[in-house]
Amino acid sequence: MKILVIGGTGNIGLPLIQYLDQQVGVQVVAGAHNLHKDEQLLAAYSDVEIRRFDFLDETTFDAALRGIQKVFFVRPPQLAKPKQDMWPFLKCLQAHHIEQVVFVSLMGVEHNPMTPHHQIEQMIEQLPYTFIRPSFFMQNLNTTHRVDIQQNHDLFIPAGRSKTSFIDTRDIGEIAGVALLDTQYLQQKLTVTGPEALTYQQIAALMTESCGHPVTYHRPSLWRFRRVMLKRGIKKDYVNVMVMLYLITQLGNAKRVTDTAEKVLGHAPHTMTTYLRDYADQLQ
Repeated sequence: MKILVIGGTGNIGLPLIQYLDQQVGVQVVAGAHNLHKDEQLLAAYSDVEIRRFDFLDETTFDAALRGIQKVFFVRPPQLAKPKQDMWPFLKCLQAHHIEQVVFVSLMGVEHNPMTPHHQIEQMIEQLPYTFIRPSFFMQNLNTTHRVDIQQNHDLFIPAGRSKTSFIDTRDIGEIAGVALLDTQYLQQKLTVTGPEALTYQQIAALMTESCGHPVTYHRPSLWRFRRVMLKRGIKKDYVNVMVMLYLITQLGNAKRVTDTAEKVLGHAPHTMTTYLRDYADQLQ
């Protein structure tokens, strides 16, 4: 079994490669936008083949897909126009008769046709697929929101008083690995969450305990959040998607908790407490 993992050095792709690398009879191919960078980051996995890949460069598709049976990918945040950015690659998957596409989508995406994820799902449905629909990533805290946590000891997130059923991306990566190797997950749409839904006020309290200093949550408005993110140089399309997702959160659509992750994994997913412990050095 030869599997192409696009985004293999990311928060989900790397745990997926770690999982697949331990399985017998699986050959992992990592699709890399930056070959030199990914070769360094994946140096510990000597059996992983690295091939050049770029969603926006059709000349990279055929070589990346040579001999591949299954494909995993996450939408790069900067690509917000699926018909332009994704459709050429998905057409190529059809031509190569790919046996399964595992796509990391979004919880509640079926009710949100304006999200890029919704449009990508519709395109992929012409192929054998598995959709993984996670809630918000715990790792958003140590990536997207890291600057505010480190410099201001504050969660600068426009989620109001709503709850979110965060999931650890390490669990998503493992779920993707299970789905790629077990045919029962073909044509399945898996909504996966962590074991509990928390407010950001509760998360600030947990971070205060784990970091050893006060962490606050000031609930900025959507418009103030958007203005600050744009001022920081984040691309407008990406900021607009974030604003849309936090609006959905404010409406209470991110609080759903499912037991799907535990059923697929065969063990309990990570809690927010274990995540904060494991990533403490990145949140100080």
